[in-house]
Amino acid sequence: MPVVSVTRDSLFKELGKTFTQEEFADFCFEFGIELDDVIIENQDGNDVTIYKIDVPANRYDLLCLEGLSQALNCFLQRKKSPHFIKKPKLSENHVITVKEETKQIRPFIVSAVLKNIVFNEDRFQSFIDLQDKLHQNICRRRTLVAIGTHDLDTLTPPFTYEALKPEDIKFIPLNQTKEMNANELMEFYENDLKLKHFLHIIRDSPVYPVIYDSKRVVLSLPPIINGDHSKITLKYKNVFIECTATDITKAKIVLDTIIAMFSQYCEEPFSAHSVEVIHSDGITKTTFPELQYREVPIQISYINKVCGVKLTADQISTLLEKMMLEENKEKRKTIQKQDTIDHELTIIVPPTRSDILHPCDIAEDVAIAYGYNNIVPTTPKSNTIATQQPLNHLTELLRIEVSQCGFTEVLNFALSSHQDCFENMRMEDDGKTACVIQNPKTTDFQIPRISLIPGLLKTYTSSRDVKLPIKLFEISEIVVLDEKKETGAKNIRKLAALYVDSNRSGFESIHGLLDRVMQVLGIKWDSTQKDPNAYYLKETIHPSFFEKRCAQIYHGKTEIGIIGIVHPLVLKNFSILNPCSAIEIDIEHFLKK
Repeated sequence: MPVVSVTRDSLFKELGKTFTQEEFADFCFEFGIELDDVIIENQDGNDVTIYKIDVPANRYDLLCLEGLSQALNCFLQRKKSPHFIKKPKLSENHVITVKEETKQIRPFIVSAVLKNIVFNEDRFQSFIDLQDKLHQNICRRRTLVAIGTHDLDTLTPPFTYEALKPEDIKFIPLNQTKEMNANELMEFYENDLKLKHFLHIIRDSPVYPVIYDSKRVVLSLPPIINGDHSKITLKYKNVFIECTATDITKAKIVLDTIIAMFSQYCEEPFSAHSVEVIHSDGITKTTFPELQYREVPIQISYINKVCGVKLTADQISTLLEKMMLEENKEKRKTIQKQDTIDHELTIIVPPTRSDILHPCDIAEDVAIAYGYNNIVPTTPKSNTIATQQPLNHLTELLRIEVSQCGFTEVLNFALSSHQDCFENMRMEDDGKTACVIQNPKTTDFQIPRISLIPGLLKTYTSSRDVKLPIKLFEISEIVVLDEKKETGAKNIRKLAALYVDSNRSGFESIHGLLDRVMQVLGIKWDSTQKDPNAYYLKETIHPSFFEKRCAQIYHGKTEIGIIGIVHPLVLKNFSILNPCSAIEIDIEHFLKK
C-alpha cells in the first residue's frame, strides 16, 4: 500500500479539529486507511510531527494532503464533494499536434492548464510529491505514463509531440546549464540516483519522444526529464500539464487526479482549462481533461445484501455523500419484485474515484460509511463444509512422510538470481524456460525459480556449521514459461531433497526417499519399464549431475523428475566442499492420474 506523509498540524488545520494519536488512528480505521507510523522531524529548529498513512493502492485521490483532507472532510460531513469544471481553451493556440512517429515509442498525450494558481512552499512540495507517488503507482515507474509540468508563461503555443533520433534532440535539461543531445543526456544521467532507473524505458528505441513549442523550445524528453526553460517555481501562475503515455486510460486518470487535487488553488477553484490534442492521423481531435462524471445504477436490495444491513434509499444516499459519491435523485426508480418493492439508485461517480468499477465498489463505500463495527454479525442461512484443495492435501501428506524419513523442511524465496538457476547449476538459459522480473530490486531476485535444488544448496551453504549428515527438503512451486497459458507462464508444485555428508554422496538415501514417496502414493517399481502404472529410472546426462550417476524418473511413459549425485563444479559454485545427492519430482503429476 502507498504511504502518504503529511504534517499532523497541517492535516488537523484542514480538518478543522484535532485528535489524539489514538483517536486519529481509530478515525483512519473507520475510513479504511491506516496510521502506519508517527515520526518527529526537526525542521528549522522546530520539532514537527509527521503522520505516515497507508492508503489503498487504487485510491489515487488520497496520495497527497489536498486529496486526503478533501476525502476526510466529506467523511466528517464538514464539506461536500467539490464539483470540477472543464473550461474552454485559454487560446486557440493551446493545441498539441501529435506526429506519426510517436507510435513507435509513446503514442498518447493528454494535457490541461491550471490558470492563476497560487502556491506556497508547502503546496508546491505537495504538488511535486504527488507526481512522484503517481509515477511509482499507477504510472508503473513511468513506463505507462510520465508527467510533465511547465510554466506556461515561458512557452509559445501551439505545441507538437514528436519522436526524433536522439542525436537530433538538443536542449538544456532541468536544473542544468549545458545543452546536450539525447545521447549525451543518457550518459549524463547514468549515475543519477533517481533518473537512472528510467533510462531503459526509451534508451534502446531508434527514436525518442519530445515535446516542442512553436519556437522549437523543448518542454520535455518524456519519460526522463523536463527542459530547464519551462521549469516551474513558486512565482509561476499558469501551469501547463502534459502526460505522455502508452496507456491512454491511465493517462487520463493521472491528469484528472492532478487537476482534482490542485485546482482548488486556482483563481476559479476546481476548474481547469482545456488543451486540444490533434491525433497522429491529422483528423481526430480530442480535448483534455475529460473530468468525466459517470452514473452507476444500483439497487438497494443489492447493497443491503452485500453489506448485511437494512438501509433505506435516503440513508444510503446520505452515507454515500460521506464517501464523495452523490445520488441523482431525479433518476430514483421504484421496482416491483413479486411481493416486495425495491428501489434503484443512480450514483454519480466523480473523476476522482477511478477505483469505482462495479456496483460492489459502491456497496463497499456504503459499508465503510456505515461502519464495519456497526454491522451486526449474523449466522449464514446455509451451511457449507470446507475442504482442502487436492494438491494442498497431497502436499501436507508428503511433508509428513518426508519429515519422518529424517529430512528437515526448508522454505526458500520464490524468486532467485539468474546465476544460481543457470550458471551455478551449469545450465544454459534458452530463453524459453525462465520468466524475467522487470527492474529487479536486487540480483538475488531476478527470476522466479525454475528449480528447488539451487535453494537447497544455498541453504546448506548457510548452514555448514551444522553437524553432518544434513538432509533437507522443500515442497513448493516453481514457475516456467508456457505459451498455452493466458499469463504466458505456469506454476508447478515440486518436491526436492538434498543429502550432504562428509565422505559419501548418500545417493542410496535419496533413492530410498524416492522409493518411500512412491510407496505411500501406491506406485510400484518396474525394472522392465513396461508397466504404465509403475515407476522406474532411466540413465541420462544432465550438466548439474555427475555423469553415469544421474537418472530421469519416469512414471509409465511420463518423465516426472530427476535424481543423481551433484556435479563437483556445481558444488564449487555454491562453495560446498562435501559430496551431495539430490532429487526433484513433480508432485502435481500424481493428481492427473
